[in-house]
Amino acid sequence: MYLSRFLSIHALWVTVSSVMQPYPLVWGHYDVCKTQIYTEEGKVWDYMACQPESTDMTKYLKVKLDPPDITCGDPPETFCAMGNPYMCNNECDASTPELAHPPELMFDFEGRHPSTFWQSATWKDYPKPLQVNITLSWSKTIELTDNIVITFESGRPDQMILEKSLDYGRTWQPYQYYATDCLDAFHMDPKSVKDLSQHTVLEIICTEEYSTGYMTNSKIIHFEIKDRFAFFAGPWLRNMASLYGQLDTTKKLRDFFTVTDLRIRLLRPAVGEIFVDELHLARYFYAISDIKVHGRCKCNLHATVCVYDNSKLTCECEHNTTGPDCGKCKKNYQGRPWSPGSYLPIPKGTANTCIPSISSIGTNVCDNELLHCQNGGTCHNNVRCLCPAAYTGILCEKLRCEEAGSCSPDSGQGSSPQGHPMLLLLLLLTALLVTTSPLVF
Repeated sequence: MYLSRFLSIHALWVTVSSVMQPYPLVWGHYDVCKTQIYTEEGKVWDYMACQPESTDMTKYLKVKLDPPDITCGDPPETFCAMGNPYMCNNECDASTPELAHPPELMFDFEGRHPSTFWQSATWKDYPKPLQVNITLSWSKTIELTDNIVITFESGRPDQMILEKSLDYGRTWQPYQYYATDCLDAFHMDPKSVKDLSQHTVLEIICTEEYSTGYMTNSKIIHFEIKDRFAFFAGPWLRNMASLYGQLDTTKKLRDFFTVTDLRIRLLRPAVGEIFVDELHLARYFYAISDIKVHGRCKCNLHATVCVYDNSKLTCECEHNTTGPDCGKCKKNYQGRPWSPGSYLPIPKGTANTCIPSISSIGTNVCDNELLHCQNGGTCHNNVRCLCPAAYTGILCEKLRCEEAGSCSPDSGQGSSPQGHPMLLLLLLLTALLVTTSPLVF
């Protein structure tokens, strides 16, 4: 009876798990760069593609506002309540912490009531446009893994552009346009992500979906990353092999989800009507309570760790690579051109490690011509000698018992010419002369 009940519960659990698990385990998490395996040659490293975990990237950004003095409160000013645009007795004062609304409040912990938020000055200079640029910079290339979400405490803007940079803010490209009237604001037909496809996923669109002025429960603006992933991986992102294959082979697609900076361009505040109410300009301003950006350091599939030190993100590179993004081979490991790792084949991918340079004596420990492994040792990838159990050393030239001080007269020390110190010295001198001579190819 108990066995039957257990089997029934187990079957139910398997069914529920399969329904509720939107991200299957067969993806491969790419959270290990190498592991030791046993082969006929002994213990060796098995390398694989790897990447850092996705995380909240707002913890590592720097924010800049343009114009710099656009934040409210200096001098103090009154503004209208969010829910009642004609109740204009709220105050913003930068010198009083309880009344200040600085930019860092866009990234603090949300969940308190009332919520904290950054706020701009009001539209007191109308009809001069009230426009603000909010630039988020990482000083590092990052890959976006989830939707960008902006939560407004005021009404969502009538006009806004989300832009990206791939060169640390030197040049900018639009990511998406937002407007109450796309045709009027940007001369573009309105679209949503649902109107796109695999073939048009990189199209820059204008959406009217998130620009609705002072409406309750209408505070959030999205830039849909996962909906774009779904064109390749399916609605529940189950077919990640398809997405990874596209990211591997289509540089433009991978670059689309890669940024060094983001810029939110607020072009016109929420008006809610055709005309601006010039008698109540204190009701028009921008206020943002939260910005979410999830992603990971771009390490070209050559690292699992990204360190934040001295206000800077840096990949801890593996696979004999180096650089902020692991974008080149280390010195003495340039035996073939650098290449990024590959997601395929799933689940481990391909590491594309950098290999020792042919002319580097520092890394060419052994070969099959001059630097022979001694005492029956075998040369592994010109990097090290795999020694028999009784021997050790760079070229297997030492008896292991010597290190332990337990060699006996019949241990073989001195009986093997391969272990003679003078022969070893001659071998090393010969190798040095060869490797320092000009090479002709």
